[in-house]
Amino acid sequence: MRVAFDFAAVLAQWPLLLKGVAWTLGLTAISAVIGVALGVACAWARGHGPAWLRAVAGVYVELVRNTPFIVQLFFVFFGLPAAGVRLSPETASVIAMVVNLGAYATEIIRAGLEATPRGQIEAAMSLAMTKAQVFLRVMLPPALRKVWPALVSQVIIVMLGSAVCGQISTEELSYAANLIQSRNFRAFEAFIIATGIYLLLAVSLRRLLNWVGPKFLF
Repeated sequence: MRVAFDFAAVLAQWPLLLKGVAWTLGLTAISAVIGVALGVACAWARGHGPAWLRAVAGVYVELVRNTPFIVQLFFVFFGLPAAGVRLSPETASVIAMVVNLGAYATEIIRAGLEATPRGQIEAAMSLAMTKAQVFLRVMLPPALRKVWPALVSQVIIVMLGSAVCGQISTEELSYAANLIQSRNFRAFEAFIIATGIYLLLAVSLRRLLNWVGPKFLF
């Protein structure tokens, strides 16, 4: 039996695909900024905070890193309403992605901070710098330089994981592909095209972040 593929039927729905790409990139951008900031805060808490704060940050990191992202997403979207907190699919997706990225970023950044030579810290303290100044000016910049490739990889993983958010009707790329195939029954073509777009987004975003980081963040 000869199978006829019709990619044009999927590409004809390009506005839906474009909207999906826009949502995927938007969710990733917001989650990356807030998630990395959360990772920095928790890395400081685990390394330099009071005992109770170290314990809280440790529980958060272990809980998130040892549970599936889809469970975290469903908890935010379906579980929180039981406590009276109702969220839109997009808001729930952002929160779940931030929480997930924050936990992994915490351990990545903490590894960079722990690699800071003790002599640099002591030299900064001898110049009467406050602990906050030592952390922000002496420890954090070189730590980010060391771990930036790992952070970029984690952001890419979170972006690809956003495909799960279509399960709660967030209109990202996988949701668009599924909607298209439900209309024209071209599932193979729809998901092949979505796969190609995800690959293009991942490669492009990795190159962009690897270029932006050394130029503007350090």
